[in-house]
Amino acid sequence: MPVIPESEVEFTAIRAQGAGGQNVNKVSSAVHLRFDIHASSLPDEIKQRLLLMSDQRITGDGVVVIKAQTSRSQDMNRADALQRLQALVDSVAVPPKARRPTKPTYGSKQRRLEGKSQRSATKAGRGKVGSE
Repeated sequence: MPVIPESEVEFTAIRAQGAGGQNVNKVSSAVHLRFDIHASSLPDEIKQRLLLMSDQRITGDGVVVIKAQTSRSQDMNRADALQRLQALVDSVAVPPKARRPTKPTYGSKQRRLEGKSQRSATKAGRGKVGSE
């Protein structure tokens, strides 16, 4: 798992949203993390998988933007944003396994057809009774 150096990450302190009383209007405790995928030192295959992700945090220019505002402390918000970025990179670090198409076995086909014929017989018995 590649570790992201903090020198490649840009932090911006912003004011947090939501309720917080008087403190929320004075202190910039929320953090915007910006990480440029193209300019990073990540391996090329990880960059490609990151850019192919359909994640709303990745812009069209290939910049990951993460907003952290869960804590009242700016340092804890920075750590949370870095952790979330690392989790995002770790999710694409291992290449996905190629799916090999398989066919149903002979026995499973026979069991399915047997079940269909049993259901057919049950439903056929539900018809109207003839007047003979």
